[in-house]
Amino acid sequence: MSRWEPFDVSDSHPDPFVQFATWYAEGSPLLPEPQAVSLSTASRAGRVSSRMVLLRHVGDGTFGWYTNYDSHKGHDLEENPQAALLWWCEPLGRQIRIEGHVARATTDESDAYFASRGRGHQIGAHASWQSRVLSSREELMTRVEEVTQRYKGHEIPRPENWGGYRLTPHVIEFWQQRDDRLHDRVVYERDGYSWRRERRQP
Repeated sequence: MSRWEPFDVSDSHPDPFVQFATWYAEGSPLLPEPQAVSLSTASRAGRVSSRMVLLRHVGDGTFGWYTNYDSHKGHDLEENPQAALLWWCEPLGRQIRIEGHVARATTDESDAYFASRGRGHQIGAHASWQSRVLSSREELMTRVEEVTQRYKGHEIPRPENWGGYRLTPHVIEFWQQRDDRLHDRVVYERDGYSWRRERRQP
């Protein structure tokens, strides 16, 4: 796979999830953390914020990640359940933009994923009151030790305020870098139960 290959509507798959899987498979071996995506949310007042999350689910018409529901992004999504994801593959000069509606994953999905995490990650989910003010690192580590002792010798349950989100896209854009900033852009827009594809100007 060479860098900056041409990309047009005729090169794309009719299903954007299949096209995503193709680009992801081609780019993943070249990236240190291929699951990393930028997640942008906005409050009810329209204040936008972005951060990196790990893409843990792709399928069934959705893209998903996991986090603390009481975090900054969790509060944004309660007020305004719309978000955008951005996957960037610098070695191939590609990015994929995904925009859509967000809802919480099911309890079973969140339970299953939490159970698959390492024990240290499970403890951290209980110990961290994500996005709240923290007086010191020592305060956090004290809570980590408290949680460690509380569940010593026992399975650690998923916190009620921690779980997954699923974004159902209405727009997905595949962007291929080209010389002289004359990039290739193929945009999929949901049209009822199908997708419409078109080339956009760079």
